[in-house]
Amino acid sequence: EVQLVESGGGLVQAGGSLRLSCAASGFTFDDYAIGWFRQAPGKEREGISCISSSDGSTYYADSVKGRFTISSDNAKNTVYLQMNSLKPEDAAVYYCAARYTVVGGPAIFLAEYEYDYWGQGTQVTVSS
Repeated sequence: EVQLVESGGGLVQAGGSLRLSCAASGFTFDDYAIGWFRQAPGKEREGISCISSSDGSTYYADSVKGRFTISSDNAKNTVYLQMNSLKPEDAAVYYCAARYTVVGGPAIFLAEYEYDYWGQGTQVTVSS
């Protein structure tokens, strides 16, 4: 059974940091891209970062570039999202998602529909 479990969310003051984790099981981790999305109340889900577990390539949305860092520990089947300099507008439910990748094909995926599996989400609250 494929499972993605997010953790690490919580309440932080503006300017603070959090590290989210996405622990994956039930599939061959190296064959997948892992994306992070977030959804704030009343807003659409936004893709903010992605990492290819096979080649380590990464992507960041402009809204988080320079503040967030995605990384992967393939030995632990876990992807991390280090979030620094948090702003109130970063408050949202954060989700990780997994997408099977084909050798020689695209390694980074940005849209919700491109992902096969989703975690349950973890809440991030940023106080001003």
